[in-house]
Amino acid sequence: MNRNFSTTQLTMLGLMTALLLLMAYTPLGYLNIGPLAITFNVIPVAVSAIVLGPVGGAVAGGVFGITSFLQCIGIGGSSAMGVALFQINPFLAFVQRFVPRVLDGLLIGYVFNAARKHLNVYTACAVTGFCSAFFNTVFFMLALVLLYGNTEYVQGLMGGKNIIVFICTFVGVNAVCEMISSTILTGAVGAALYKARFIPALKQKSEPVQAEM
Repeated sequence: MNRNFSTTQLTMLGLMTALLLLMAYTPLGYLNIGPLAITFNVIPVAVSAIVLGPVGGAVAGGVFGITSFLQCIGIGGSSAMGVALFQINPFLAFVQRFVPRVLDGLLIGYVFNAARKHLNVYTACAVTGFCSAFFNTVFFMLALVLLYGNTEYVQGLMGGKNIIVFICTFVGVNAVCEMISSTILTGAVGAALYKARFIPALKQKSEPVQAEM
């Protein structure tokens, strides 16, 4: 059983990694609107976290982060913001693109584990999908401000706004679209995987045996 379960996990991780690469190098993964892009890559990361837990989510998030960084140098598409940040500081560009995605995948693994204890599978998966998109946006923008906030490029984007207002107005429709799509699709995929037994059922707590009087 342990060997089969481990093989199933590795197979699922391989499938999610392949899907992330496919989405990164085709128009399936990104919808570019201005300097930012609506990304659907948060969905395979969420699915990995649901099936494989925090570690699997972190690995998938790392793959997402690497493909996102490669866009800074024109591999697998191009990101206007990524190119600008890479020209300012290549190392910080890698950190800004990679670390938030790993943290996202790691944390949503814990989110699913916690939600699963109180919600049905579909709702727990949908919540995980929402958090995947939400955390990705928040961590990405916080890293941008922390690492590049003093640069002329980011100061120009901020236009004198405070950090909270800047993040909310800058991500705008992009973030909302990511959260809606990730919530719906992750919930549906997670429910299907549960029916296919990729997600094990919760163990029922055994009731204490009362001694006969």
